[in-house]
Amino acid sequence: MAEYEHGSMDVSEQQKTFAGFVKAAALVFLFSAVVLIFLAIVGT
Repeated sequence: MAEYEHGSMDVSEQQKTFAGFVKAAALVFLFSAVVLIFLAIVGT
């Protein structure tokens, strides 16, 4: 069995995926905030 060295694994794909997730979560949050503000202004 090969020896494992801490920090030797390539995690660039995981970092890209996580960055995409954070970006998507921020966009959903902003969209939700805009919708809530719009509903508060319109007064539904």
